[in-house]
Amino acid sequence: MTEDDRVAAKRRAGNHAAESVPDGSVVGLGTGSTAAHAIEALGERVADGLDVRGIPTSFQSRARALEAGIPLTSLDAVETVDIAIDGADEVAQGDLVKGGGAAHAREKIVDAAADRFLVVVDTSKEAGVLSHPVPVEVLPAARPTATVAIRELGGVATLRQGSGKDGPVITDNGNVVLDADFGDIDAPGELGRALASVPGVLEHGLFVDMADEVIVGEAEGVRTENCG
Repeated sequence: MTEDDRVAAKRRAGNHAAESVPDGSVVGLGTGSTAAHAIEALGERVADGLDVRGIPTSFQSRARALEAGIPLTSLDAVETVDIAIDGADEVAQGDLVKGGGAAHAREKIVDAAADRFLVVVDTSKEAGVLSHPVPVEVLPAARPTATVAIRELGGVATLRQGSGKDGPVITDNGNVVLDADFGDIDAPGELGRALASVPGVLEHGLFVDMADEVIVGEAEGVRTENCG
């Protein structure tokens, strides 16, 4: 795919997910370029009379939702999240690596709370086995010890640096991100549990057994895969 083809495929996936949102829903709004298309399409449906409330997963998704005219709420103000729409950096057999936008902690909270979790990607994000470096959000003071722990688990951790500024990326939660390269991840659930047990780790980017449906934007349409 050319870059224009990829953008069009992402838009198709986002639009398809937005059409799946029923009236009266509370919707988790993911972060990233494909989720942004879903937010834009959902805003168009709101303008046409759809009644929804959105829960953003980052400053970015909040800004996009406000621009799109989507009314916002929060987890502590609702009884349930009916549906969440979010992207992924890589998807394999329904499992995901997320966190390219450093928002995976809040994304996981909202996505896990949803009755239905829809993942929107283009074909470039599909893989047979997860191998994308796993973003790990850690407390700044825990960076050295978490780096050692990741190495002991077989990974190589790199502190994510900001672009356009000196120093590391700082998350919306005030933490830093280690991108942990493990090569092929044959047991993502096992690795996720090990990462979660490291002191100082707030959250990792492995989303295992969470997705209900993966919506893949293709050159000429969309393909859906049920994960339940």
